[in-house]
Amino acid sequence: MTRKKLTRRQFIAATALSSAALVTAPYVRGAHAAGKLSIGFWDHWVPGANKASTDIVNEWAEKEKVEVTIDYIPSQGNKNLLTIAAEAQAKSGHDILAMPTWWPHAQADLLEPMNDVVEGLIKQNGEVNGTVQYLGKAGNKWLGVPACVGSQIKGPCSRIDLMKQHAGIDVQAMYPAGSAPKADGWTTDTFLKAAEACHKGGVPFGIGLGETSDSVDTVGAFFLAFGAEVVDAKGNVVVKNDNVRQALEYYKKLMAFLPSDAPSWDDGSNNRWLVSGRGALIMNPPSAWAVARRDAPQIAEQCWTHGFPVGPKGRFAPFLPYFWSVWSFSKNKEAAKSVLTRLSQPDAVEKMVAASGGYDLPAFEKLTTLKTWAEEGPPKGTLYHYPNPHKHQLLSISASPAPPKVAQQIYTQATLTKMCVRFYRGEPMEKTLAWAEGELEGFMRS
Repeated sequence: MTRKKLTRRQFIAATALSSAALVTAPYVRGAHAAGKLSIGFWDHWVPGANKASTDIVNEWAEKEKVEVTIDYIPSQGNKNLLTIAAEAQAKSGHDILAMPTWWPHAQADLLEPMNDVVEGLIKQNGEVNGTVQYLGKAGNKWLGVPACVGSQIKGPCSRIDLMKQHAGIDVQAMYPAGSAPKADGWTTDTFLKAAEACHKGGVPFGIGLGETSDSVDTVGAFFLAFGAEVVDAKGNVVVKNDNVRQALEYYKKLMAFLPSDAPSWDDGSNNRWLVSGRGALIMNPPSAWAVARRDAPQIAEQCWTHGFPVGPKGRFAPFLPYFWSVWSFSKNKEAAKSVLTRLSQPDAVEKMVAASGGYDLPAFEKLTTLKTWAEEGPPKGTLYHYPNPHKHQLLSISASPAPPKVAQQIYTQATLTKMCVRFYRGEPMEKTLAWAEGELEGFMRS
């Protein structure tokens, strides 16, 4: 598939590639994999980032005497999701296919178990976070290899100058480059007061309340910060609880300080808000900052990526992982497992992270302190806290801990943001909860 230039999260050219010593692969083959292999990778937002993956695969293919075909499939227009669905229906297609978030669970019955690869990588690279386990495993079966490419945290990106001027908050002191956060005072109450102050100053926080991913991810992290579950881990509809009421009350207060058209925002709106200079904070991976670095460097120089505020039940950050999955009908599973092991080695991960300008996030705990995040700028260190190197916050996904196939519907239908908008616009609390209960019960039956 041909690449298309995207406007959603385009990056400027990445920093020079770095390298590390190759670690012996945990997945051991008896002989060369050989044969043919077809791979469907996600087509990166970052211009030039695909080349790192291609180079690593081609190097492996030459060594292993495997004939490899790579397609880069864009997420624009959901082409990647349509490809997953079409190949599942036909039971034919790529041997390896990149699948975001919910899709390994959606195709669980058709995926090859990857336990031998993933368990070896965990021994080598450290544990993976809870969200990767939640999305990547069905029972004891690993549905894919956690992919560095495409995985991201959607945390706060603040304007250093505007947060100081209007809210009296020094985000660099709170999240200093090179050392642990000093953010005990960065609470949901502090966040609300800062939102009010910046709104009064004419630079509101750019947080969407639409039905696309960025809006859903942000509200999901705040719901978790209040312990607000709408469907529990056992699949029970539990939306009528005081924690949900508390989260809705909080969001109603917050929405008063957001742009008036926030309910109609899409995933490009917050990016444009930051780059335009009109806002003091957005929730996003470093793509908006990188576009600012290219198009509005005076704004980029004032951006700092950092952690989420802590709520009554903890500090959560939206994490959206990608997986490299192998179909059970793959014709070359041995080669597929071999190349995925190679792509997950520390030196390969470091190259892919550097090629993406720090956007891509490996899931393994030992790979969260690569030098790209410490050195990217301006300002230097702006991405240091992006990969959560000090385990300062729990990485989460909206609608969890509901069973993934139910949570996917809650997420896709933007149930949480719809609840917030309905309540903000004057619908009585109990009516909003009753509406949500009906929606959720429908998801359970479908």
